[in-house]
Amino acid sequence: KRPYKCGECGQSFSWRSNLIRHLEIHRGECSYECLECGKSFSKKSSLMHHQAIHTGEQPYECLECGKSFSKNSCLTQHQKIH
Repeated sequence: KRPYKCGECGQSFSWRSNLIRHLEIHRGECSYECLECGKSFSKKSSLMHHQAIHTGEQPYECLECGKSFSKNSCLTQHQKIH
């Protein structure tokens, strides 16, 4: 389900917070653009995290099993299995 729809472009979102973040694009508040895919971000740190998708970088490593992740949140979720 994607009940939250952008009135500007029609893109739909599952969460209201994602729609709010998306609206920043239409207001011109996203000043950090990914040179690989053109996606824009309001924070430099968000762009840097996003770029791991393109580089394949996985700097977050589980100390229990050695598995690596591109996002710290994914590592945190993974660690719950241990």
